Amino acid sequence: MNGHQYRDLVGRYLVSAYEARGLEVYDEVTVGTTILGKPRRTDLIALHRESGRALALECKYQDSSGTVDEKIPYALQDLEALRMPSALIYAGVGFSQGVLHLLQSAHLAAYCMPGEDLRPIRRSPTADAINSGTWQLDHVVATTFGFWDLILEGKVKRSLPQR
Repeated sequence: MNGHQYRDLVGRYLVSAYEARGLEVYDEVTVGTTILGKPRRTDLIALHRESGRALALECKYQDSSGTVDEKIPYALQDLEALRMPSALIYAGVGFSQGVLHLLQSAHLAAYCMPGEDLRPIRRSPTADAINSGTWQLDHVVATTFGFWDLILEGKVKRSLPQR
């Protein structure tokens, strides 16, 4: 898989999982300028017209070691400067340990690797499952668009005991 194929996979996943909630997904949208003053073209924009909220996504896939490691800190810094909710979505086994640690700890980064059926893949209870499924991107979508049921699924609302 290459970067364009990964962007397309993430875009198809978002449409499959969230179109029924009113989310629209657009490819390669120019939004403002980068921190270097060049026009910024995001990989994906997710728009929820009803609420007027939008989310810019940069997608990075790395299946073998290479130059993407050097691009990650810049991409995170550039998203930080974007004047709208944004996230760097990533997957692949080719990131160096240092960059992987940076991605796992960055508040603007979220792992996402949908399956062939494009259904949400929730967080696994195993400790080594931080980079698995779609749950990190799903949490970004939930907090951006107010889809709190995605995070609260299966939880019981606390209430005062009856007297």
